[in-house]
Amino acid sequence: MLLVKDSMTREIVTLAPDETAGTALALCRERRIRHLPVLKEGRLVGIVSDRDLRSSTPALGDPARATALQEILVEDVMGSDVVSALPDDPIEQAANTMRDRRIGCLPVVEDDELVGILTTSDVMDALVYLVGANEPGSRMEIALPDRPGSLAGAAGVFGMCGINIVSAAMGPTREPADAGEPRERIVVFRVDTIDTAEAVGYLEEAGYSVLWPPRP
Repeated sequence: MLLVKDSMTREIVTLAPDETAGTALALCRERRIRHLPVLKEGRLVGIVSDRDLRSSTPALGDPARATALQEILVEDVMGSDVVSALPDDPIEQAANTMRDRRIGCLPVVEDDELVGILTTSDVMDALVYLVGANEPGSRMEIALPDRPGSLAGAAGVFGMCGINIVSAAMGPTREPADAGEPRERIVVFRVDTIDTAEAVGYLEEAGYSVLWPPRP
C-alpha cells in the first residue's frame, strides 16, 4: 500500500501570518511552489496559494501594486479552514479528499506538527507508480463480466501465456451489448510484454472483450 508519507514533500517552505504578500509571492517564485503553509508558534494556522496572493493584489503594471504587496499580510488572504492528512493515510484517500474539496494540496500533520505537504504533482507521481506506467510493457483494456471470478479468470489467461501483470486498475461498469448478459466492468491491465497478440487471442476465446489494443 502506498501511503501519504511515501509521496509527500518533506522539505516544507512556511510563512508566518504577519509576513507580507510580497514576501510570500517572492518565495513562490524562487522555490517554484504554489502553496505555503502558515505557522504560528509552530502550529499550522492556515495555508496560502499563489492564486490567493495574486487575486488579492493589483495586477502587474498597476501603480498601486508595490504598496499593496507590502501592506497586505498573509493572514489577510490565507485560508484558515485547513484540511490536512496523516502520514499513514493511504494515498488514494488523500487524492479523493483533494478531489472532493477541490484543493491543490494537503498539509501533512503528525502529533500537531507539520511534517510534510502533499501536492497534486505528488499524487500524479504516485498514480504513475501505482499503475506501473513508468515501467516498460503494454496497456490492455478489457471488459469483464461484473461478477465474482471474472478478474481471476482474465489473470489466469495472462499466467497461461507467461505474462506478468504489473498492475490492474478497475474502471467503470457498462451495460452489455446483449440484453440479459451481466453488466461489464472495464479493467486496465499493465503487463510486462510488448507482444500482446497471443494474450488477446486467448482472452477473446475465453469470452472477454479486448478494447485495447485494437485489432489490426
